[in-house]
Amino acid sequence: MVQLFYHSAAIQGIGNEVMNMVMNESAENYLETILVLTHRLGNVRSVDIAHEMNFKKPSVSVAMKNLRENGYITVNADGHIHLTESGLAVAEKIYERHTILSSWLIMLGVDPRIAAEDACKIEHDVSNESFDAIKKHINASMKLSDHS
Repeated sequence: MVQLFYHSAAIQGIGNEVMNMVMNESAENYLETILVLTHRLGNVRSVDIAHEMNFKKPSVSVAMKNLRENGYITVNADGHIHLTESGLAVAEKIYERHTILSSWLIMLGVDPRIAAEDACKIEHDVSNESFDAIKKHINASMKLSDHS
């Protein structure tokens, strides 16, 4: 949980910025979950997402409505959820970050469960520049270990 300390005069501006940041992270988590479930199940419904994320169905329904209205998903007549091109791009980006960061932390000796939890926290906040540097470092390290 993020704690913010700020002057009362700035509450409105910072509050809105934090709300957008939280919404983006939440949307990214939903899109990543839809991607993973699509690979695992084929067809994904809101109930599958609720079960996977351990959320209540009404919360997932509201999130799906927002994702649909923003063009990240489509929902067909059977209730199956599909990522749009833009939704897939976001989901794949977050999933790549998650898998690479998890693997990196495990290589550093972090327990796999903790590595996955920490990767989930980091994947939303790390800049593209920092992530690309981490990815480059990991790839270079793997090439060195292949030649050993």
